[in-house]
Amino acid sequence: MSSTTATDRVHLARAIEIAARGEGAVTPNPLVGAVIAEGERVIGEGWHAQLGGAHAEVEAIGACGQADLSAATLYVSLEPCCHTGRTPPCTEAILAAGIRRVIVASDDPTEKASGRGLGILRDEGVEVVLADGELAARARLLNQPFRKHARVGRPWVLFKSAMTLDGKVATRAGDSQWISGVESRELAHDWRLALDAVIVGIGTVLADDPQLTARPQGVPVAAAQQPQRVVFDSLARMPLDCKLISEAPEIPLSVVVSRAAARPATDALEAAGAHVVVAAGENEPARIRNAMDQLGAMGITSALLEGGPHLAGAFLDAGEIDHIRLFLAPLLLGGRTARDPLEGEGVERISDAIRAMTLDCERVGEDLMISARLREW
Repeated sequence: MSSTTATDRVHLARAIEIAARGEGAVTPNPLVGAVIAEGERVIGEGWHAQLGGAHAEVEAIGACGQADLSAATLYVSLEPCCHTGRTPPCTEAILAAGIRRVIVASDDPTEKASGRGLGILRDEGVEVVLADGELAARARLLNQPFRKHARVGRPWVLFKSAMTLDGKVATRAGDSQWISGVESRELAHDWRLALDAVIVGIGTVLADDPQLTARPQGVPVAAAQQPQRVVFDSLARMPLDCKLISEAPEIPLSVVVSRAAARPATDALEAAGAHVVVAAGENEPARIRNAMDQLGAMGITSALLEGGPHLAGAFLDAGEIDHIRLFLAPLLLGGRTARDPLEGEGVERISDAIRAMTLDCERVGEDLMISARLREW
């Protein structure tokens, strides 16, 4: 990082750390943290805590009270906004506060921002430094859903699955409850709460009649905080008496169908409170990409893919899995027809395989959780 000191890097790391406090509360906005300091002394800090609420920079400036900030530096995890949205531009607040030095951890890739805020500050004589290296990478990774949605208009997708030591997600008879341990299942509920949507296929609905709601241990979750439930159901076979339908529209439900779905069936789903998305495309991966375009246009920036092997494989074929978390349970199933976590078309040669950018492993209760990032936005 150019034109910075070790003290600068400490404060910028703090801004990135506190940005994460807004997780699950600010979507479709990004996670942002800000610190204002003079030398080693922190004067104020803040983060974007609620959609429609003050941005991190404004919170940090407010935390400084009446302090003279002309010799202070603002450290912020994301480029300050320069447009009027739910709140006024942060660049105006920075200039009004008299701050003359700003260090930014990552850019804002949206068309309405993308360097404009930094340009405005520089035009007003503010010294602006854009970070590089490890801190910049951390800041970008913090906002992968926001960055993907800004660049391509589709939700960032986390694929979650639980499998046995021999790589199976269900027995030959289709039994899959429960492969992972209690701690792993509790963690998955935390992810549901943090992301905008949960995605499954119609096979999961017919087999398990799930709710797909976030139910973190000991934390009450209001209906308005629940993720959008999304079911890929090409022929609109969803039973009208299933749990997902019974809770719609209080908890939003979208059903993705193909053009082959019968109109009476889709009309019945809509009458029951579901939102029907008609996905176009010549094959399943193309229909998935089209559906994700439509979900992105609805404001969904992130999704937890919990669907079965068929849907997960189709998402992989479509190039719409960005991150994977696999729970590896201490079980062995065997069986030629026991199911694998990913089906779809796959690749013909090892040289064509998708190679993860990162690979991490940690213990979760009696399971191992393997995390792999497939791409960065």
